[in-house]
Amino acid sequence: MMMKKFLKTKTIIVIAAFLCFPSCSKDFLERPPEDSYSAATFYKTTDQVEAAANHLYSRPWYNFISNVAWAIGELSSGNGRTWDARNADFDNFAITGEHNTLTQSWESLYAVIAQSNSLINTLPNSVDPSVPQEVVNNSLGEARFIRATAYFYLVRIFGSVPIIADNTDYVLEPVVPRNPVEDVYEFIKRDLMFAMENLYDKTRGSNYDLNARVSSGSAKAMLAKIYLYEENWARAYELSNDVINSGEFKLYGGTGADGDQSGSYYDLFLTANDNNPESIFALQWSTSGQYSEGNGIQSLFAQAGITGFSDGYSAIGPSLDLQDAYEDKEQDLRYYATIMDPGSFYPDLNGGYTVSENVDHQGTNVGIKKYVVGNAATNGGGAQQSYPNNTYILRYGELLLIHAEAALNGGGSYEEGVKSLNKVRERAGLDPIANPTLEDVFHERRIELAFEFEFWYDVVRQGPEFALDFLANTERGTFNDDTTPPTVNSEMYTPTMDDLLFPYPSNETQNNPALLEPPVPYDFSDDE
Repeated sequence: MMMKKFLKTKTIIVIAAFLCFPSCSKDFLERPPEDSYSAATFYKTTDQVEAAANHLYSRPWYNFISNVAWAIGELSSGNGRTWDARNADFDNFAITGEHNTLTQSWESLYAVIAQSNSLINTLPNSVDPSVPQEVVNNSLGEARFIRATAYFYLVRIFGSVPIIADNTDYVLEPVVPRNPVEDVYEFIKRDLMFAMENLYDKTRGSNYDLNARVSSGSAKAMLAKIYLYEENWARAYELSNDVINSGEFKLYGGTGADGDQSGSYYDLFLTANDNNPESIFALQWSTSGQYSEGNGIQSLFAQAGITGFSDGYSAIGPSLDLQDAYEDKEQDLRYYATIMDPGSFYPDLNGGYTVSENVDHQGTNVGIKKYVVGNAATNGGGAQQSYPNNTYILRYGELLLIHAEAALNGGGSYEEGVKSLNKVRERAGLDPIANPTLEDVFHERRIELAFEFEFWYDVVRQGPEFALDFLANTERGTFNDDTTPPTVNSEMYTPTMDDLLFPYPSNETQNNPALLEPPVPYDFSDDE
C-alpha cells in the first residue's frame, strides 16, 4: 500500500495567531523539510500554489475529530454510550459551558477558519503573476470549501456564532459579535458557490491519491446538504441530482452504473482505500506518527490490544438502542462493518483478528469496528493516537440519501429519490423498499452513517417536537450480565429545548462578552 504523506506542511506565524501557510511540495502527498519562510517569497510557482491548502485537510481538525465529533454526534444522539467521566455528560444532557470538550470544539473549528482565512486573504496579494489565475482560484476554492465546512459544524453545534472572514481585523479588537443563524448559512453558501465555480472538475479513477482534494463536484454536493438543512428541497434535489448524473462519484460496491464493483461498504473504512470513488470530502491523515498529524479516532474506539500500542480505550460503545435499530443484523452488511460482535472474525485486521467473547464496550456487550484499522505494521504506518486512515466528512452514500430525502419532500422526482434510497440499501445487502417514507430515509441515514458523527444533527434538524421525543425515548442503558440471558439496566434522559444547542464555552464568553448579546446582522457588502 502506498504510504500516505498528505499532512506534510511548513508553518509561519502571522501576527500572534496560529495562522499557517502550507507546504511547497510538488506532490500533494509529499513533505518537504520544515523551515520558516515568508509568504512574500513563497507563492512563486504553480506547484507551491497548488499545495497551498494541504494543511487545511488535517492538523487543525485534530481535536475536533478526535475528541469532539463523536461525543456530540454519537453520545448525545443515543447512538453510543459511555461511563467515561470526561464525556458521560453528553449522554445525559448535562453539558455546561465549563466542559472542556466544548472548548476543544470551538477552538479547533475556529483554528480551521483562521488558517483558511490566512490563505484566502494572503494568496491573492502574494502570488507571482506567472501563476495561472485558475490555479490561484482553485486553491482559494479549497480554502473556502473547508472554511464553509467548519462554519457548518459551528452553526449546528452552537447556533449563532461570529462570522470571521479575516482574523487580522480583530487583532486589536477581540470583542466580536455573533451573527444570526441565517447569516451563517448565507456565508457558508457563498463560500461553497465560489468553490463550485472555481474548483477543478474531476474524473475520479483508480489512482486514489489523485482523489484527495475536493473538486467542483464536491462543493456542489456539500451545497446540496446545506440546502437540505434549510429545507429548500428543490435546490437540494437539483444539486444532488446534478452530482449523481455527473458520474464523478460512485458507491463503493453496489449495483448499476454508479456502483464501483471493486469495493464494498466494509472496504470504505480500510486505510488502503482512502480516497476511493465514494469519497466526496475526507480529512487526510499522515503515516508520520506525529501527534495531530494522524487520525486519533481509533485510539478512542478500539478495544485494547488491537492498535499495537497502549491505546485502545473503548471509550464509547454502540448503544443498545442502535443495536436494536438494525432491521437484520445478519443480512445488513453495515452491521459487521460498524459493530464488533463477540467471536466475529476480521481477516484484514492485524492479519486476522477474532473478537473476544467478553467484548463489552461501556456495558454494551459489543465493540466498534468502524474507523478501527489495526496496528502500524499492517496499516501502512502511524503511531499511538495518530493513524493514517481518512475521516469522511461527506461521501456519495450520504449524497444519495440527500437526494432521496429532497425528493420525498417534494423537491423532485419521487421515483428517482426511491432509486437513490434503494441503491444504498442494496449495497448493504437489504431488499429495496417500494414506497419508502421520510421515516425510512431517517432510519437509513442512522444506519448508513453510524459512528460517522452525523446522527445528532439529523435528529435535531427534524424539529424540536420530534427531537425531544426521540431523544427522551432512546435507550442509553447497559446490559446486566449477572442474569441469563442478560437483562437491561435502562437509562433514559429527557432533554429540554435548551439542550438542542450547546452552550458557548465559558472562557469564550468571558473573553468575548458579545456572545451573550443579541446577534448582529453580518455585513455582506465586502463580499459582493
